[in-house]
Amino acid sequence: MNAHTVAAAAAGLFLVGTSAGQAGEDAAKSLLQLALVQAGKNGSWERVGAGRVYYFGGLKPQGQAVFDAILGGKHEDSDVYRIARVYAEAGEWDKAKPLFERFLANNHDDARALAEVGANYLLQGDRATAERPFDRAFELEGKDPWLTQYVAGAYLGVRPQE
Repeated sequence: MNAHTVAAAAAGLFLVGTSAGQAGEDAAKSLLQLALVQAGKNGSWERVGAGRVYYFGGLKPQGQAVFDAILGGKHEDSDVYRIARVYAEAGEWDKAKPLFERFLANNHDDARALAEVGANYLLQGDRATAERPFDRAFELEGKDPWLTQYVAGAYLGVRPQE
C-alpha cells in the first residue's frame, strides 16, 4: 500500500472517529500519525513539527521518539536547529544548548541563527556568552531588522520567534 493510500485511509478513519465522538487526544494521535506518514522519511521539517506537537501536547515520549529518529539517521543541520528550538521553547536548556552549539559549529555565518542562539543564552542568564554570537551576527548582517529584534527582545526577556 503506498503512502497516498495510507493517508487517504487514515483521513477517512479520522473523520469517522471524530463523528463518532472520538476523544480529542485520540483524534490528535491519529492525525499526528497521518502527518508523519505524509511527511515520509525525507520530510524532516514536517517530522520535527509533528514531534513538537507531540512534545507540547502532553505526549512528550512520542515527540522525543520522533526527534531521536531524526537525529539518529541522516539529517540536515537545520533539523538539529529546529529540535533545539523545541527544547528551548519547552524550557529544557540542558537539551537545547548542545544542539544549538552543534548547529553553530557548522553554521557560524548564519546571522539570524547566531542572534537567536545568543538570545537563548541571554534568556538563560548568560549575558557574556550571549554577546559573542550577537557581535558576530551584527558583523555579518547589521542591518537585518529581524536580527535586531531578536537581540532587543532577549534583553527584555522575550523569546525570538519567526
